[in-house]
Amino acid sequence: MRVLMLGWEFPPFISGGLGTACYGLTKAMSASGTDVLFVLPRPIAAPFSTHVKLVSPRPGSNFSQPETEHRLDEFEHVSFRLVAAQQFDAYASAGLMSPPPRMESNIERTMTEESRTVHREVSAANTPVESFIQSTPGAQYAGDMFTEVQRYARLAGEIARNENFDVIHAHDWMTYPAAMTAAGATGKPLVVHVHSTEFDRSGTNVDQRIYDIERRGMHAAMKVIAVSHLTKNICVRHYGVDPKKVEVVYNAIEMNGNGSGAGNGQLDPEKYNIKKNEKIVLFFGRITMQKGPEYFIAAAKKVLEVMPDVKFIMAGAGDMIRRTIEMAAAMGIGHKILFTGFLRGKDIEEVFKKADCYVMPSVSEPFGIAPLEAIAADVPVIISKQSGVSEVLDNVLKVDFWDINEMANKIIAVLKHAPLSSTLRQHGAMEVRKLSWSDSASACMKVYEEAVAVMD
Repeated sequence: MRVLMLGWEFPPFISGGLGTACYGLTKAMSASGTDVLFVLPRPIAAPFSTHVKLVSPRPGSNFSQPETEHRLDEFEHVSFRLVAAQQFDAYASAGLMSPPPRMESNIERTMTEESRTVHREVSAANTPVESFIQSTPGAQYAGDMFTEVQRYARLAGEIARNENFDVIHAHDWMTYPAAMTAAGATGKPLVVHVHSTEFDRSGTNVDQRIYDIERRGMHAAMKVIAVSHLTKNICVRHYGVDPKKVEVVYNAIEMNGNGSGAGNGQLDPEKYNIKKNEKIVLFFGRITMQKGPEYFIAAAKKVLEVMPDVKFIMAGAGDMIRRTIEMAAAMGIGHKILFTGFLRGKDIEEVFKKADCYVMPSVSEPFGIAPLEAIAADVPVIISKQSGVSEVLDNVLKVDFWDINEMANKIIAVLKHAPLSSTLRQHGAMEVRKLSWSDSASACMKVYEEAVAVMD
């Protein structure tokens, strides 16, 4: 079987959560002998492409800018086509667009009563700490993202018309227009992979344009792959997708990692004045509304009231970083919160080595690969109950994202009680070893076969 894969990021082209998932899944497919043509936007950035082998562009291209084909040495059955669409960060705001329109009332009514109750409870909190915790309305997507999505769709459609393949696999909303174009041009079955939805990324400030693209993509597909039952339920409730059409395929982790290249030295203990007796609590991910950074800061304040010899590292970048820094300063704990910025390669390994506890306080996390990476790095983990990864992990501590008192209590317990920390690390490692990308790839192959069968 040959797969036309449509994605928006892929290491070493860019390495975020979506890219990490695409990497692991595609590598496992290649190892199983599945042929994949992976179409990505924008030429690669040279500093992060040391293990990419450039292949000459195919002759006869009629694009305004010729497509370029690349191969990764470790992917025997995968070729990459990079098209002339600019690759924006589709999951974090840079504040460059006008605020997105509010959802229509009929969409808002699809929110569950439970989610409305949580929002009411959080909004009603008025203590000095809790007053910082509120949704920040405004821009969610940077630059002219929609123009680039349409450009990618046009160029990917041209590639599809000139290639032979059996099924189309599209990752997240940015690729859905391209996937529908390719399916319409070739008559091949479409499978869309939902790694995140607009409800996860934007909460109640949902962009109607994104929602419409997501809904059309899901309904146009023969099959929908969701990364968790949490995400499947969102697809069914908010997008009206037939539950029989949605298959859950969990993400996994490549135990030997997929990063390459040296770090950039951002984690020098002397630079951040990290003392030997201080415990380290880590937040690793995009600093955006979805990831709950303000809950992490609020919990940190409460931990420091009990355990002053703790430092909190926030590794990542995002549209809420300024607000988060200001929040820490206003609480008087700015000197205890270390902001590293975006990390890659060896710096990621180093920050996990320093951590005594990893916390993922996500407001809505479709899956969450970072907790698996933390466990693989021998770090005890605390995750929000509002995460897909909580469906596959038992040997972690779980807390509601909004319950900062309980989050703080669990952080203190991990830092103070060595037997608890040791148990979480040992048993968590056994759980993570059971999650394999080869199993995820096999599950996707089964979905492909079902989609093809529907078309026959």
